[in-house]
Amino acid sequence: MKADPPDRGEALRAQLSEAEGGQERAAKTPVKVRDAASLIVLDASGEPSVLMGRRNARHVFMPNQFVFPGGRVDAADSRVTVARPYDPQTAQKLTAHTSTRHTPTRVRAFGVAALREAFEETGVLVGCKGPKRIPTSPPFAAFAVRALALDLSALTFVARAITPPGRPRRYDTRFFMVPRECVADIDETIVGDDAELEEIAWVPIAKALQMTLPTITVTVLNELTARLAADPKLRPETPVPFYRWQGKAFTRQLL
Repeated sequence: MKADPPDRGEALRAQLSEAEGGQERAAKTPVKVRDAASLIVLDASGEPSVLMGRRNARHVFMPNQFVFPGGRVDAADSRVTVARPYDPQTAQKLTAHTSTRHTPTRVRAFGVAALREAFEETGVLVGCKGPKRIPTSPPFAAFAVRALALDLSALTFVARAITPPGRPRRYDTRFFMVPRECVADIDETIVGDDAELEEIAWVPIAKALQMTLPTITVTVLNELTARLAADPKLRPETPVPFYRWQGKAFTRQLL
């Protein structure tokens, strides 16, 4: 693991500390950190754009804000059949700095959860056509109907972040990216007035960075922009940033 250059690390700590408003990070009662996954669908055909969903206006948490689809990794995600595994270097990065409970099956569930959440929140089905290894569990019924298999090798691991202490919920989130070409279908009935997301849209990254977004979302978009400039082929061997709270500030390390 490589350390971040001092100047960039100092700038990041200042930015995130200001965004946190100087709140105390020490929790009175320890909160369990839960695994989570998020999926960024990238359209790089012109001006780089990402698929984002606008949260329902009735939501207490971040109403009307655009977000990436994502959520907790469920136990059932570990039992879902996949057609192709991660690239070996991606799998290695995903297992770095994890506990003994993170078996290969559990690590595989990160990508499965990202694909499941993307469908459940936006109606986007990311998969590949194939007569074999079609997922059959209920959350993936829409995939089975379309004979779509899950292809984890299409996922690019772009960032990881752990929610700071002191929050009522804490997540260890793995952010994956997949190109728009991997979207096999979109179920437009998933999004609407009564759903979690009222609409989905392709948002240019430059425009998204001007929106009111959670700090970590802005940070991941900046990371993705920098990576596209330095590594347009998004090679799996490229180091992945890992954000977490250590001591009194966020740190950024490379996996």
